[in-house]
Amino acid sequence: MALYAAAFFIDGITLSENWVSVIIVAAVFGIINAIIKPIVKILSIPFILITLGLFTLVVNALMLWLTSALSSALAIESFGAAFLGAIIISIVSWLLSSFLSDDEDED
Repeated sequence: MALYAAAFFIDGITLSENWVSVIIVAAVFGIINAIIKPIVKILSIPFILITLGLFTLVVNALMLWLTSALSSALAIESFGAAFLGAIIISIVSWLLSSFLSDDEDED
């Protein structure tokens, strides 16, 4: 859903209309975020500290761009589009997780 939101709001991002392709892209994006992103974040700790965490947005954009390079169902025209798309994906993912989580304390 977050990938669709990024493709809808950002002009430089196009996503295939085929559901199977979209599911494959989401799986590839999840695998990249689970395996490659932690390694890149560890290697970029000095930049993250110097920029007070803002470099994390660049790392997120690079992971989205890498997903685009590995999948034919997702096309990103520029790094700027990937950067804005990463912001949209982060916001939508945060909203979805806050709505779907069960944080209410019951007595």
